Amino acid sequence: MDTCAKIILVDDEVMVTKTLVTLLKLEGFKNVSAFNNPIEALEYLRIYPSDIIISDFIMPKMDGIEFLSKAKKLSAQEDTTQILLTGYADKENAIKAINDVGIFKYIEKPWNNNDLILNIKNAIERTKLKKALKEKIVQLKSANSELEEYSKNLELLVQKRSKELYESREKLNAIFKNCADGIITFKKDYLVTSTNQAACDLFGTDDKELLNKNFFELIINEKNQKFENPFKIKKPLFLRDFSVVNYKNNAKIPIEISLAKIDNDKDTFVVAVIRDVSYQKENERLRDDFIATLTHDLRTPLLAAISGLEFILNGTLGEISEKQRELIFAMKKSNEDMLGLTNALLEVYRYEAGKIFLCKTRFCINKLIKDCVKELEILFKQNNSDIEFDFESEELQINADKNEIRRVILNLLGNAIKHGGENTKVTIKSEKIGKDAQISVKDNGMGLSEEDQKKLFKRFSQGTSKKRSCSTGLGLYLSRRIVEAHNGSIWVKSELDKGSEFTFNLKNTALEEKVLL
Repeated sequence: MDTCAKIILVDDEVMVTKTLVTLLKLEGFKNVSAFNNPIEALEYLRIYPSDIIISDFIMPKMDGIEFLSKAKKLSAQEDTTQILLTGYADKENAIKAINDVGIFKYIEKPWNNNDLILNIKNAIERTKLKKALKEKIVQLKSANSELEEYSKNLELLVQKRSKELYESREKLNAIFKNCADGIITFKKDYLVTSTNQAACDLFGTDDKELLNKNFFELIINEKNQKFENPFKIKKPLFLRDFSVVNYKNNAKIPIEISLAKIDNDKDTFVVAVIRDVSYQKENERLRDDFIATLTHDLRTPLLAAISGLEFILNGTLGEISEKQRELIFAMKKSNEDMLGLTNALLEVYRYEAGKIFLCKTRFCINKLIKDCVKELEILFKQNNSDIEFDFESEELQINADKNEIRRVILNLLGNAIKHGGENTKVTIKSEKIGKDAQISVKDNGMGLSEEDQKKLFKRFSQGTSKKRSCSTGLGLYLSRRIVEAHNGSIWVKSELDKGSEFTFNLKNTALEEKVLL
């Protein structure tokens, strides 16, 4: 029960209002106001809202129906519930007032206190419900207004987004159709679903001839290279050394392909961007031919100069002074370095042009390692370096190109001495891992940063960015090409100021040791 509800009592008899006030306070109602003059009550009601108004019917100056009608029109009393007290003789007028004015209830005098209190409680509850309903209506109107505004804005937003999507789609279509590179899409069955004009021009046909064809049957894998399934990768896949046949002029065109997987709500497909690299290949061929011709033509005069200087040094052409000997020796060394660079460039060209042919024989890798160490013995002594062998077996036999593997070992040992500095300890290890032969060269020199390690086996990389190097930057690159020609791999583990360990693995080259009878 709401005991704080505001109750207004109006009756011209003071005794009646006092009795009602006492009764209501005994029932626990705390906010009760009584008036014996309806005009005063109206003045009060203009300012202060109430929850329930109880008025007598017969009053001087203004009867109860007129009073309640005027009270009902007051803005502060819009939600107030009204009760009319009337005698038995005025029952018919009271009923008419309920219909005309909208009075909640009439109570006959003399009333029953229990019935009166029950009606007052119901009236208070009715007022609360009316106020709550009014608040809900206001909230509903506000929500409807917001919804209408949101709907209006949503419609504008949808129109704007639709326009943007249309423009984006048109741009993508324009890019797809007019891209200089060929673009082909295919699904998990590898069947072509769409092509652009550049792709059709590349194959020398129209899109009808390409649609529903297996994409990987349209391209030629020149080196039979293996690659990952484009539907199982997260990053784009880049393929080189592929080609396509132009059916219009029956010409083979070298290409590079970029494959990217696209996932959407409905399906998964792959976009293949195909680039014609004929121009780049021709430029590479011209460059390589130029380098090959230049280096080849340089070898003859260099060899002649070295031989001539050697004649002078060994006294064949007469005695020379010590100063002359030192100068000529330096000239001979410079020419030998130049010849080494020329030979390295020639070897790189041979590997990149695919003109290298491995001559594989059976030999003991550990004996080859010791021969390489002996060949570099002077460098070890100059640097006061110490060499240690860690051979799993003294007679590890492998099947490989001996001269090419010798070149790799000499390069790794030379780098270990050169970059290790004085008093370097170099450990060279060989072992058999299954059918593979694995060789590593470890030093305790200055080491390499992670950034330097990433570009270490690329052409013209000089090992470290810390200082300038007089090397060609081709040694490790050529070593990688030699190892890869043997279907092997080469890598490095290094930490700054803790040294480096270069390792190469030769796949399926290890043989059973010779049995001595």
